[in-house]
Amino acid sequence: MKIIFYEQGADIDAWLGGLQRELPDADLRVWTPGDTAAADYAIVWRAPRELFANRPDLQAVFNLGAGVDAILDVERREPGTLPPNAKLVRLEDTGMARQMVEYATHCVLRYLRRFDEYDALQRARRWQKLPQHARESFTVGVLGLGVLGAEVAKGLLALGVPVRGYSRTPKTIDGVQIFAGANRFDAFLDGVKVLINLLPHTPDTEGILNARTFGRLAPGAYLVNVARGPLLVDADLLAALDSGQIAAATLDVFHTEPLPQDHPFWTHPRVSVTPHISAETLREESIVQIAGKIKALARGEPISGIVDFKRGY
Repeated sequence: MKIIFYEQGADIDAWLGGLQRELPDADLRVWTPGDTAAADYAIVWRAPRELFANRPDLQAVFNLGAGVDAILDVERREPGTLPPNAKLVRLEDTGMARQMVEYATHCVLRYLRRFDEYDALQRARRWQKLPQHARESFTVGVLGLGVLGAEVAKGLLALGVPVRGYSRTPKTIDGVQIFAGANRFDAFLDGVKVLINLLPHTPDTEGILNARTFGRLAPGAYLVNVARGPLLVDADLLAALDSGQIAAATLDVFHTEPLPQDHPFWTHPRVSVTPHISAETLREESIVQIAGKIKALARGEPISGIVDFKRGY
């Protein structure tokens, strides 16, 4: 089998070495512009349109991440980019869930115990005790209950705070109050104190973190966005922070990455910025998962993680 690999900035030798170890009979190569030779599979991250063009024999495209929005965005702008018979396959967990649970837990604890405010008091050299938030009303809402979102919701139960989740379709998670379907979105938001966004980026979810959404949360709520930058309306968040409807926000993803130096998020006293590190792709785990799925496809067996183009995930 022939496999092409593309990721800018990746440790190419480590990726190719690991894939060759798991697929010793495969013909592996790094794709470069102008390469139109045959390929059965592609393993990519943010690949250009040219990589996919004129490849009718491509059987599957493996995306090196849980979110496939970059590939689907190219397809929406230029329909026919992806070969019509090629499956688009996303990574499933591969160690990302544990990282995401850690990140979300840190954020919730930081706001629950008001450590962000104590940081500000330290900078001002003020010795002041703050009243603790009531744990029983510190409701955390997880927006999006895919593989990562479901694990985050379950992980947060250990903190003893009420946890609710929202998904497009009904889900069952012990201890988590579930809201499913568009007609339950407002009910999900009502009274939420910490909103953690884990929705995929699709045309339906773009801009969903907006003034209307913020207005339904509990006064002085907190926002954590670890999904994709375009789901957030930046100006609406800044206005909600200024009004106090949103007390603080932790943002790991942005419209433009790296975040431009002149963006107000850098210097806003109630915004915490991290450089898209909430759940990074772990190479070895990803190699084993992708190789296993390629072997299954070669045997004619079904695999999980295939993306529905219409839904976007």
